[in-house]
Amino acid sequence: MIIVIDYKAGNLTSVLKALRHEGAEPVVTDSDLALVESAERIVLPGVGHFQATERLDATGLTGAIRAAIARGVPFLGICVGMQWLFAGSTEAPEQPGLGQFAEQCTRFAEGQEKVPHVGWNSLEVQPGSRLLSGVEAGEHVYFTHSYKAPVSADTAAVTHYIEPFAAAVEHGNVMGVQFHPEKSGATGLKILSNFLAWQAKGAAC
Repeated sequence: MIIVIDYKAGNLTSVLKALRHEGAEPVVTDSDLALVESAERIVLPGVGHFQATERLDATGLTGAIRAAIARGVPFLGICVGMQWLFAGSTEAPEQPGLGQFAEQCTRFAEGQEKVPHVGWNSLEVQPGSRLLSGVEAGEHVYFTHSYKAPVSADTAAVTHYIEPFAAAVEHGNVMGVQFHPEKSGATGLKILSNFLAWQAKGAAC
């Protein structure tokens, strides 16, 4: 069972269409903890403001997701859904993230380049990524965001815009992508297919 979390900040239609294209039958919930407890995979899409993730706390979904990850359930966060995996974001300093990754997400520096970062950009895939298996260096994916995660030991792909940032993260069964795979053509579908085929090797630390 593939659960897609609706916290009223994601473009669910495109994500569901892409998952179905890859043969999945996703189930959407905005509050059903029992569904999360029975999930075989979880996807957390999201666009907009980081503050929207407070709904996950209010509904109890944060705890249910944390428990699912501890059981080894593969988890994929998309855009704000990836940022939520970190300690937090300067976009909403009082709202904590899940804390699977210790770093903070921060806004791009204003300068010659426009913020937000919108459009297609290339990936520098790091060695050993299972989520990005089969994605070649330089393949393009679609971004739309003003805040980004720093490059760290858990970075699975790097993209350069104003500065290098984490385009994807991966640790154990926890994965996130800053770009939108559901809007990234064949490359995005390949990534979603990798997630759907994921065989867990153990929970994230």
